[in-house]
Amino acid sequence: MTVKLMQGNAACAEGALVAGCRFFAGYPITPSTEIAEILARELPKVGGKFIQMEDEIASLAAVIGASVGGLKAMTATSGPGFSLMQENLGYAAVTEIPCVIVDVQRLGPSTGLPTAPSQGDVMQARWGTHGDHPIIALCPSSVPETFFLTVEAFNFSEKYRTPVILLMDEVIAHMREPFDVSSNSMVEIVDRMRTDVPPEWYFPYDETFSDVPPLVSFGEGFRYHITGLLHDRAGYPTERQDEINPWWRRLFAKIERNREQIVMYSADGVEQARTVVIAYGATARSAAHAVKMARVKRYKVGLIVLKTIWPFDESLVESLAASAHRVIVPEMNLGQLALEVERAVGRSKVTRVNRVDGELISPRQILEAIGES
Repeated sequence: MTVKLMQGNAACAEGALVAGCRFFAGYPITPSTEIAEILARELPKVGGKFIQMEDEIASLAAVIGASVGGLKAMTATSGPGFSLMQENLGYAAVTEIPCVIVDVQRLGPSTGLPTAPSQGDVMQARWGTHGDHPIIALCPSSVPETFFLTVEAFNFSEKYRTPVILLMDEVIAHMREPFDVSSNSMVEIVDRMRTDVPPEWYFPYDETFSDVPPLVSFGEGFRYHITGLLHDRAGYPTERQDEINPWWRRLFAKIERNREQIVMYSADGVEQARTVVIAYGATARSAAHAVKMARVKRYKVGLIVLKTIWPFDESLVESLAASAHRVIVPEMNLGQLALEVERAVGRSKVTRVNRVDGELISPRQILEAIGES
């Protein structure tokens, strides 16, 4: 065992390198800048490329291009930059180009306070782009988890041909915790599916049994088209309903049919709990301590920590909280994921604990809500 005191942003950069990331394009923005700084130094050592772009729009565009060229690619930003990336995020979703977008959330809206934490981008991660498309968003609550979820973000992106968002927050990004760096060699690495058909038979958006067609990199002798317009199986624009509708169904099916593999969470003591706390990110740390204190006071309290934010599994949350009389959702926002929890368990059962002043929700705040329920 080799233990190192590691920062959250450093764990993210390390996870990206272990996952096989070989291209990073970004624009410096607090509190994500350390990710770019580390990868600017480390990527050339493994044959990778780092480019500082002129803005966040160009950053994600470059990442998409690198992925089409065959590289595992990532960018990192915070709320304002994430807003600028939304058009290209939708483009990556509709063209099914694997890429990873790290959003280290900070207090907003607008410029907000760059050094203060927030969880205000939860709904933007799901609904920030125009139109309909599925998305995967993961949320770590510790430094080691940041490493492992970064690897999973790349794995999901490559496996399902989709952009994946790692939704961090300033607290997790800048805190330091012990991390066993020898565990790097134990993680599973997933690469995109290749094709075994000749170039003249290849269709980049074809119907497949897995709903995920193979992706061949540009420059390997396979000629195909990529467009943000609705397209046929060859990638060319189309208005034919018999081509559009099957493609739409497949786009969503590749996520929905694999929901059990994508949705990650931990549950503690929910079976007999009268009160269940549902938390994520840095707030989950406060929630865990609050639950511990509540149990000392003989409260029957359970804890659910969501590691996958999107897709949100309503049936899972409903079943885990079925025996509870009250569900508490603490968030550093005015109640974004709480809306989804209310849809799953009923609005009358949900108590919100919110904070938007740039301070982390304390265990005492959550404990008081438990005592009132």
